[in-house]
Amino acid sequence: MFRTPSRAFPPPSGNGEPDDAERGDVPGWVLITLMTAALVVLIWAVAGPALTHLFEQAISRVGGL
Repeated sequence: MFRTPSRAFPPPSGNGEPDDAERGDVPGWVLITLMTAALVVLIWAVAGPALTHLFEQAISRVGGL
């Protein structure tokens, strides 16, 4: 008949605890999230004034028509 592959349902670890093989790398994702946020803040700090000036210039050109 139909047989389920053994890797689809791994055997229990034997100590009553759930197997942590599928838990993932939580600290790694936290680090990636923090680094991405830091990059956004850094880029915003550097480019913010230039983008503000560009936006104000564009609005004044449209408003002056």
